[in-house]
Amino acid sequence: MSTTIHSSRRRSRRLGVLLLAGASLTTTSAALAQGTDGAIEEIVVTAQKREQNLQDVPIVVTVASAQLLQDTGVRDIKDLTVLTPGLMVVSTANETQSTALIRGVGTAGGNIGLESSVGTVIDGVYRPRVGVALSDLGDMERIEVLKGPQGTLFGKNTSAGVINVVTARPSFDPGAKAELTIGNYGEVGGSLSIEGPIIADKVAGSLVVVSRKRDGFYDVAPGKGPRTQDDDSNRNFYSLRGQLVFEPGNGFDARLIGDFTRRDESCCVGVQRVNGATAPIVQALAGAGGGVLSPPDPYRRLAFANRDTTQKIRDGGVSLEMNQDLDALGGAQLTSITAYRDWRWITGSDSDYTNADIIYRGDNGDTQNRFRQFSQELRIGGSAGIVDYTVGAFYAHEKLDSRVAQLYGADFPQFLALLFSGGTNPNFLAPILSLATAGTGSRDVYAQKDDTFALFTNNSVRFTDALELTVGLRYTTDRKSAVSSFNATDGGRLCNAGQGTGSAAIIGALCNPFFNSNFIGVVSRQKRSEEALSGTAKLSYRFSPELLGYASYSRGYKSGGFNLDRVAYPYVAPSQPNAALSLKPVLDTSFPGEFVDSYEVGAKSTLLDRRLYLNATAFYQKFTDYQLNAFNGFFFNVFPVPEVTSKGVDVDMLYRPSKQLTVQGGLTIADTRYPKSTASLLALTPSTARLPGQRLNLAPLYSGSASVTYEHPVAEGLLVRANASVKYNSEYNAGSDLSPLKRQAAHAVVNARLSLASEDARWAVELWAANLTDTQYVQTAYDAPFQAGSVDAFLGAPRTFGVTLRASY
Repeated sequence: MSTTIHSSRRRSRRLGVLLLAGASLTTTSAALAQGTDGAIEEIVVTAQKREQNLQDVPIVVTVASAQLLQDTGVRDIKDLTVLTPGLMVVSTANETQSTALIRGVGTAGGNIGLESSVGTVIDGVYRPRVGVALSDLGDMERIEVLKGPQGTLFGKNTSAGVINVVTARPSFDPGAKAELTIGNYGEVGGSLSIEGPIIADKVAGSLVVVSRKRDGFYDVAPGKGPRTQDDDSNRNFYSLRGQLVFEPGNGFDARLIGDFTRRDESCCVGVQRVNGATAPIVQALAGAGGGVLSPPDPYRRLAFANRDTTQKIRDGGVSLEMNQDLDALGGAQLTSITAYRDWRWITGSDSDYTNADIIYRGDNGDTQNRFRQFSQELRIGGSAGIVDYTVGAFYAHEKLDSRVAQLYGADFPQFLALLFSGGTNPNFLAPILSLATAGTGSRDVYAQKDDTFALFTNNSVRFTDALELTVGLRYTTDRKSAVSSFNATDGGRLCNAGQGTGSAAIIGALCNPFFNSNFIGVVSRQKRSEEALSGTAKLSYRFSPELLGYASYSRGYKSGGFNLDRVAYPYVAPSQPNAALSLKPVLDTSFPGEFVDSYEVGAKSTLLDRRLYLNATAFYQKFTDYQLNAFNGFFFNVFPVPEVTSKGVDVDMLYRPSKQLTVQGGLTIADTRYPKSTASLLALTPSTARLPGQRLNLAPLYSGSASVTYEHPVAEGLLVRANASVKYNSEYNAGSDLSPLKRQAAHAVVNARLSLASEDARWAVELWAANLTDTQYVQTAYDAPFQAGSVDAFLGAPRTFGVTLRASY
């Protein structure tokens, strides 16, 4: 098969830079309103579960308004990175296995047992994993990114920060909006929304329908198959989102939201970054079209995969928020938020990331995850004299069901024969290796339950008009149980026969945890309970109407849990100490909760007659029992690292020199490191030996974003609006083991948009480009399974460009 698949698509990519050559710089933050004189009006945030002016909140908050989100093409959580310094969202073997990191801290890798360090909240409802929030969010009001631990009000799993999404409420004024987008890579998509009154002044509703399709970002050489699809990382989804708001009077209102998303896509293939000694073997088995590029050229975006990379997602949920004014408590408000979500993901994958048929996961439902979550929050917020208070309770019940099938491919015996014989004998150990029947292998089932209950309070005391103290506390109990059932359809014959050879190398390969016969029929039952206190103390002083200074302490918490993967002791020769542990399954895969103590000193200033916001914060964070999720080429191991520190500075700026021009920007300097002491890393292995004293993976020292937006009337009733945004990350390591082969150089990603619109916003035509300069960079890098010395990678998105048409009524 030719390796120049979709060459016409590649040629179209090179045309992208011509679309917006006149556009320039870039974006972060803010929900911007403008006064008649061009000054910046109040920016409202709900970082403390009540509406406040951004410049009055002693928290580092980056805010993106609906207009800014539209200008920069942000449709989901992953797109948000271009607006937010210090925020990174990366995907691995599947987009559902996505990780959000703030200030270099997050839960990386595809281990479903680990929860997020960055919490994602949509309309007041917590999503159990970042990947569960990766969908088109429809009409949005704003997105707030809160940096640092936010455990007091947002609960567990917010030890690094929170992404707080607020979607648009239905209006009582009738209206409709339509959007059509056409772009390169065959992109076609659109949305339609309607809103208006159902019962005059009492009930209003809205409905948003979104559908998007796009060809893949990678060409794929499928070799001998059975895969036939020759592209990957495509788009094919639709979503529905309906809302009702009730305002019957007497201080009561309610908001009912229901949504559903269906995705049928292919994602994600890896590309070769480094070829190890096994590359000639893969090449020999791949057949026509080859199986490796020599030398590797990852940015050619040619992947080799003979198995399907199915990504099927069904995601639906409903939430009800009710608010009641309590006149008896001086105007306090009682809020109840009840929610239920059911999310299911079915996948297939080419687990060796080659088009030799070595190992794979079938796409017939044998590998899938399902989350079902019910949550209830009840809180009262109000004022009593000099005190603003919030008191509440939270409960969540989560069920996680997971199946994993890791199967032998047809080339597995011959691949290992060539590997063990140094590439010379495809029949080496044939009587043993022939026991690996294609389509058989391990089939494991995991079931986890989690019950969380919390009581919390957050209170601000105004001692004077200038001096304010905020104190918050949250008590959380978390109870988890997990049942892990291990089995195999090959009866463990290959591993058992391999042990008879006495060769450590052969036994290690044939009895790696996926195919270790000691797991067959084993059922592990685990339980763990945790109690945790998190909280905050913030002291702020307004030196003048234009300057607020503050100092704060916060303690955050991320719950412990279970490694839902196979873990076994390595092979030990019978004559050696600890031989009894050889290949024995590790059935206690629990790990403790992660805690962080954070200290911040900052200032928020409003300058130049309210035309400039300039905010800066210095921070120091110390994480205890940091949950390191390390991939060793076969499976994930979770190591609780006793201590990780992150220290640095956050700076945000919003400048409006005129009514037409807005300049926004931000910089995060975060030095996030493992401890220097080797002894403090409890389980030094080849995958962790490089860590002591080094910066964490996916943790650039410098991360900045900038934006310029210019709007100008060009004729009566016509406006031109131009926006350009850039996100810069300094050098970082993209692999959990910090191998020098996995370093990613400093890079910048530029987006731009140019629109012509009616002054009354009835219509608009927009030309846009994302990653305008076609910057090539690695999201994550990893050891290629079964291919010692080879490194594969998942790449960032290439340049995309197109046109968007909008109409509204």
